[in-house]
Amino acid sequence: MYADRLFKALERNEPARGQLLIAAPGMRSSEFARSVVLILEHNAEMTFGVVLTQRSEVAVFNVLPEWLPLVTKPQALYIGGPLNQQSVLGLGMTQPGVTFDEDDVLSKIAPRLALVDLRAEPSELEDRLAGMRLFAGYAEWAPGQLEEEIADGDWYVAPALAQDVLTPGPADLWGDVMKRQPMPLPLFSTFPRSADAN
Repeated sequence: MYADRLFKALERNEPARGQLLIAAPGMRSSEFARSVVLILEHNAEMTFGVVLTQRSEVAVFNVLPEWLPLVTKPQALYIGGPLNQQSVLGLGMTQPGVTFDEDDVLSKIAPRLALVDLRAEPSELEDRLAGMRLFAGYAEWAPGQLEEEIADGDWYVAPALAQDVLTPGPADLWGDVMKRQPMPLPLFSTFPRSADAN
């Protein structure tokens, strides 16, 4: 597909913690069409991340009501990926100037972006977080699998911004992320989920 050629022709960033995987326009996998994945871990054994673009119909109030005051609207649970959707991960944007300690309940992913330890008391974090989202499940790649998919042109790798995690409900995160990439990617920011829908 031409989307494969598009991503292959661009200079490549290496996948790493705190980077985004942006699905190619017209990606063959319907599960990841127009998706943006935040990489939480990337090493020789595996790559692990959460999809930022799939909101569920489940209210946070019905799952983890104690975290509701810190969750940004829309206060829904997001689907982080196809694996282990019974587990929930928290991602938060910190307030300016917040630092990360080694034994902290906030684990730094990127500037002002943290993995939140959901065993903590939410009240401990009220002054440290500007907002957060909760994600059920995750996406995972076996050794070498993600590199193959990137080489095939399925994904473009780009740095994450903390506000990507807190995108408002009506916004199109995939389109917004594409718009801030080098040309010609902004030209594809309105590409539909399916080319048949165009």
